[in-house]
Amino acid sequence: MKKTKFLTGALIASLLMGSAAAYAAGGPGRGGDDRRGGGVSFEQLDLNGDGSVTEAELEGQAAARFTTADANGDGLLSVDELVARAKAQEDERRTNGAERMITRADTDGDGLVSMAEMEAAADERGGRGDPGARFFRIFDENDDGTVSQEEFDTARAELGERRGGPRGNN
Repeated sequence: MKKTKFLTGALIASLLMGSAAAYAAGGPGRGGDDRRGGGVSFEQLDLNGDGSVTEAELEGQAAARFTTADANGDGLLSVDELVARAKAQEDERRTNGAERMITRADTDGDGLVSMAEMEAAADERGGRGDPGARFFRIFDENDDGTVSQEEFDTARAELGERRGGPRGNN
């Protein structure tokens, strides 16, 4: 039993240490500093501020993440603790994204975004036009003003293939 707990702890610790490298690698969904990734910055990895990141500093990051995830402080991570940490990270990522959207689109400074502000922000970024018109442009293959199940399925499959593989009917 103790051996199993030790091996599980070692596995989780190695996963957490490996995630520091993934954070540093950046890129979408990898935790880097790009628009979608969020994650940690170089400055956060460089714990002593000397302009370089050592293995010890990465281990420090892994230990810090482990401690953060270990909600009850028993030195062990349960499924519930790992799920709670993942949810907290996802909530933080979503909050950061919403805050960036508000910052970009809130032209009157009230901390809220109206439909007019949303449309203006889309236009400034070279928007994609009216979402309804775009939907019909993509899905209404025969231009009859309606989208059949067959047209929907066909267009969805084509979009999925362009994005790297077929998509299921979710």
